[in-house]
Amino acid sequence: MTTATGTDTRLSQTAHLLRRAGMGSSRSELEAYAEQPYADVVEQLLHPDQSPEVPDDVLNRYFTALVTAETPFIWDTRWVYRMTTTARPLQEKMALFWHHVFATAWFKGEHGLSIEAHIDMLRREGLSNFRTLLLELSKDPAMIFWLDNCENHGSDPNENYGRELLELFSMGLGSYSEADVKNAAYAFTGWSFRQPIPLYPYGGFESDFLYRPDDHDGRDKQFLGASGPLNGEDIIDEIVGQEATARFIARHLYNFFVADEAQVPAWSVQEPNDPAAIDTLVQAFRDSDGDMRQVMRVLFNADFFKAARFQRVKCPAEFIIGVFKLTEEHHDEPKPELAGIYFQMAAMGQKLMDPPSVEGWHTGKEWIDSGTLMERVNFAVKHVGNAKAPGIIAIAGRLAAQAPLSTDALVDALLDEAGSLEVSDTTRAALREAAGQGDPAQHATADGVAKLLGLVVATPEYQFA
Repeated sequence: MTTATGTDTRLSQTAHLLRRAGMGSSRSELEAYAEQPYADVVEQLLHPDQSPEVPDDVLNRYFTALVTAETPFIWDTRWVYRMTTTARPLQEKMALFWHHVFATAWFKGEHGLSIEAHIDMLRREGLSNFRTLLLELSKDPAMIFWLDNCENHGSDPNENYGRELLELFSMGLGSYSEADVKNAAYAFTGWSFRQPIPLYPYGGFESDFLYRPDDHDGRDKQFLGASGPLNGEDIIDEIVGQEATARFIARHLYNFFVADEAQVPAWSVQEPNDPAAIDTLVQAFRDSDGDMRQVMRVLFNADFFKAARFQRVKCPAEFIIGVFKLTEEHHDEPKPELAGIYFQMAAMGQKLMDPPSVEGWHTGKEWIDSGTLMERVNFAVKHVGNAKAPGIIAIAGRLAAQAPLSTDALVDALLDEAGSLEVSDTTRAALREAAGQGDPAQHATADGVAKLLGLVVATPEYQFA
């Protein structure tokens, strides 16, 4: 692989950080962040409350269906707009990360307000202590209905939530016994939700957590070595203290923020790609007692993270919003076509707020097949090919200020604009051939940039973050 500039610069390192801790960046955002030392940028990202909140209520004026939305594609519009325009990129990225881990879908409950509240909880608690996050998850109406804990009664337990809490949300296969599953289920009996008023004819109403003490099994239980009249909080305390939990979450973090791993079901039998990196994250988790902000600080400052450029296939959400960042579309106001983004993302294999199962999405190269790759390339080329897009006009202005550019310098500049993209010699040769054709003066115009940058986003390398 060769780099766009041949040197490791603060801009390229910051671009890497913003692709992983966010969804990419516009050029102005990148340059503003890169004025600070790298560690200071990490700290800014880790404290989203220090940046202004997204004023996404503006969407209610553009898309009135959002006021009483009951379908996921309307809520997706709001989330995509937030991820595109936020000054708190890591807050949104952590919500997306936990949505992958705690996959919860709209299609079972069909209650839009609950799934939106679920995502907002992930957004609010994504950088908090893992214990707090699991507690809020266990009280979340969308999750309670999704995994049937509302059907988990002291006299007739339902093991769905207890099992998935251990297998998919915290410890992974092989780290617990069937007796632990059963006793976890007993501990969460009585954890339910308040049934919202029916949608028709009254409109949308929220739900909230409801504890039914008369439906709780208060007998003594044994769980992971602890014993007594354990309840849900006790189960979570025991889970967070397990090394298996630290290791399972560390592998999820590595897979999502650093480099593609094997699929989650294989983790019980397949070693991680970088055991030393996983050990570092495990230690950070245990030293901080599950403080996710502390763990993410270690991750983003680690050498293994800084070196892992373009080693993850972008999920469709990352891919789409990265294109919007490049073209700077929807930054000032949401455009009408944004309302259809759910269906475009779904064609690429990801329906936000509507994952296919409790296992969530398979990641890495499984995002790519002949159909989804075509959808991705067509989407990127269409948007980058819009010479009237603010980002394309801005890129043309920067290239014009450097004119005249040699063919090699033009290719370097385009790859740099695309996020310091690293490409193979074969890809570079193809881009160089295209850049060497036609009138060089036209390449620094918006039409010229739109054409050449369309080739850049169609490369295999652009699929990677």
